[in-house]
Amino acid sequence: MTEITAPGTDAPIDEATGVFVDHRELLFGVVYNMLGSVADTEDVLQETWLSWTARGGGAPLAGVDNPRAYLVRVAVNHALRRRATISRRRETYVGQWLPEPLVAEGEAETAEGPALRSESVSLALLVVLESLTPLERAVFVLGEVFGYPHAEIAEVIDRSPAAVRQLAHRAREHVHARRPRYDAHPRVRREATERFVRAALGGDIAALMEVLAPDVTAWTDAGGKRRPASLRPVHGRDKVARLLTSGRGGPRNPVLRYRRVNGDDAAVLFDGDAPFAVLVLDLTPEGDRVRGIYVVANPDKLAHVPKEEA
Repeated sequence: MTEITAPGTDAPIDEATGVFVDHRELLFGVVYNMLGSVADTEDVLQETWLSWTARGGGAPLAGVDNPRAYLVRVAVNHALRRRATISRRRETYVGQWLPEPLVAEGEAETAEGPALRSESVSLALLVVLESLTPLERAVFVLGEVFGYPHAEIAEVIDRSPAAVRQLAHRAREHVHARRPRYDAHPRVRREATERFVRAALGGDIAALMEVLAPDVTAWTDAGGKRRPASLRPVHGRDKVARLLTSGRGGPRNPVLRYRRVNGDDAAVLFDGDAPFAVLVLDLTPEGDRVRGIYVVANPDKLAHVPKEEA
């Protein structure tokens, strides 16, 4: 096997490579939840890898007592810098912006990905996290999703523990006000998704009206590249039903598959073997109605979705 060396040196870094690989899923989960973009997350992990292998003139492990903590700190700070690039991109984005979905391979009920990858939060929660400041979001992700204590978060983002406590308090209050804590049972979510998809694809407005909550909101992110899509969120059962049954711009050879998306049962619509749209539902606390619909149809955001097998 070819020996891996640090950039610009002849020093082997096989052990350091192994350490990075061991922590890659953790780093992916932290950064993805901070950015909401698979592509940007992969870029940040590449930057983290380069910072890691360049450390100490090609001896990354020298003087590092806790490689996990060190790598998380490097990745988080690269991610915080990346937020500025994402914000500039958002300023010229056409229509609504939704996070890039994480879609598992295989049917929803049997799909199993890497354990830490499942730490990605739901698409609906990622939308809420977009309204936090970058530091609030980093603190929320590290503390609420990955269970880091305030003292460790303070070291990661170079703030005092008191400042981290304040950031965490503001972030929790904001998130919980917009998204109360509850999770629909997977079976309930799957059944609601199936009822919704049958009604929407079949153009059955009456059935849609039964499954939609009166205050339902639909977000459609096509990046100006696909239809049907609305440039703004659509509110209310009647308007949402009309949007979903308009029949404009759908795939020529539609194939529907159920997949796990950001850990939740969801649906993926294919045009032939290529992904056309990812559909994720947010249910009412009772689990019997749909209160939020998230449709990601921008082909750039579907590049990492596994293709439909022939």
